[in-house]
Amino acid sequence: MLPHEKKLISALEEENVFRPLATKIQTSSGDRKIPVITQKGEASWMEEEEAYSLSDDSFGQIALSAYKVGTAIKISEELLNDSVFDLPSYIAKEFARRIGSKEEEAFLIGDGKGKPTGIFANAGGAENGATTSTANISFDDMIELFYSVKSPYRKKAVWILNEQTVKALRKIKDSTGNYIWQPAVSSGLPDTILNRPYVTSVYAPVSAAGAKPIAFGDLSYYWIADRQGRSLKRLNELFAMNGQVGFLASQRVDGKLILPEAVKTLTIKKA
Repeated sequence: MLPHEKKLISALEEENVFRPLATKIQTSSGDRKIPVITQKGEASWMEEEEAYSLSDDSFGQIALSAYKVGTAIKISEELLNDSVFDLPSYIAKEFARRIGSKEEEAFLIGDGKGKPTGIFANAGGAENGATTSTANISFDDMIELFYSVKSPYRKKAVWILNEQTVKALRKIKDSTGNYIWQPAVSSGLPDTILNRPYVTSVYAPVSAAGAKPIAFGDLSYYWIADRQGRSLKRLNELFAMNGQVGFLASQRVDGKLILPEAVKTLTIKKA
């Protein structure tokens, strides 16, 4: 792996709030079939000497492809020749900002057409866990969504929402005028919603009629498939007449929620 690529991967983890929460796998070809359990078997009570009844797990497959995302940048020769300028770090940071932003958008709201399928997608995304009739989300709605996720998934669950939704939730007061949502009681501890951490993204839908503004669940069940090898190229001649050098970066990636019941969304009814 080239030094530029290592820096790019490291920077992507910082620029994309979703990547650290998901499960990342490497693929060497375009498509990868992931076996998943779609229905679990169960035990049953039996009479003495009664024959065992078969109750098999049902298996399905999730296909992960390799969609291409890329960007280009031009840098002046004077800047390249400046010994103080840390070119590898600059390129990695800038490419990670651009690619990480497009990745995060797709991992959240991508429709799966030429890009990954996001957790908020209507098809292939998270299951609906709770429904409310107004864009003014209440903490009752949050509690409904919280308990719509099965207990094993809640242990590692994280909330994902837009900062505008966070702001609205923070303004909710009880009957005595006190804010319901209190900040963390100890310095250095992250703020939580119903004792589970949250992350914000500008790509999470805003609260509006027909939207899904909040997701909650174990995001490790969202798998990101990075195709082996990112493309990083230097173009010395293309912009030479302008005294510039070009750089290209691209990668192939896909992402899907492999177990929809692990993450649930709150849906606001259409007007």
